[in-house]
Amino acid sequence: MDKIFIDRLQVFGRHGVMSEENALGQMFYISAELELSLSEAGRTDDLEKTVNYSDCCHTIKSICENNTFKLIETLAENTAQALLTGSPLVKAVKVRIDKPSAPIGLPLESVGVEIERRWNTAYIALGSNMGDKQKYIFNAVKAVDFDEKCRVKRVSDLIVTEPVSDIPQDDYLNGCMEIETLYDPFELLAFLNKTEAEADRVRKEKWGPRTLDLDIIFYNNEVIQTEKLTVPHPLMQDRLFVLEPLAQIAPHKVHPVLGKTVTELKSLVKN
Repeated sequence: MDKIFIDRLQVFGRHGVMSEENALGQMFYISAELELSLSEAGRTDDLEKTVNYSDCCHTIKSICENNTFKLIETLAENTAQALLTGSPLVKAVKVRIDKPSAPIGLPLESVGVEIERRWNTAYIALGSNMGDKQKYIFNAVKAVDFDEKCRVKRVSDLIVTEPVSDIPQDDYLNGCMEIETLYDPFELLAFLNKTEAEADRVRKEKWGPRTLDLDIIFYNNEVIQTEKLTVPHPLMQDRLFVLEPLAQIAPHKVHPVLGKTVTELKSLVKN
């Protein structure tokens, strides 16, 4: 991936744990690397096909000057998010904060932090079998896309499916969406659970009816196995109501454990 870099932009800020740092302020040196494709800009000589360095510098300056943080880690996090959300072309960033006047009481050139953040690709299964099912799903997609740390890229058609449970309940509407997100997998899970709760989701019994169901199917190519979260979703390869809409938007996505594409997995499920 190509890069645009900003090296040691000098910005005044009031960041630090000590009160005098917040009152008096000091100079910070902020560096950034932005990952994006520059091939089209190089071919066309068109500014719209790249990211304006000046805009990036002023974004960094604004974050540093208009906020007061105790930690330069927080300054770095906010700077990275602003650069990532400032242009749809930027895929990842590396941000370095140097603090040359840190009140350490020992001779040193600088202290600092360096972080890397990127847009991650996740696939989310959508489901509802209570109330206005289509509205619940539509509102969930809208809520995800509205969040500044998420971008909805594609949404499948919705299909009607029968419940897999013996508990008496209505048929489901199911679908899948592809998103880009700045959330890590556990942050994304918490955000989706919050979205479910706002749709009046009540967890009374396993496999019971629900107004809204949002499950992480894939997160990049990561394999996660914890008590709280398992990715890829442990049952997705057996669920046609997941595979059918997922195959519509990501037919060639390869399961990182099973080594088969979504289309291949779909063909193995018995109706």
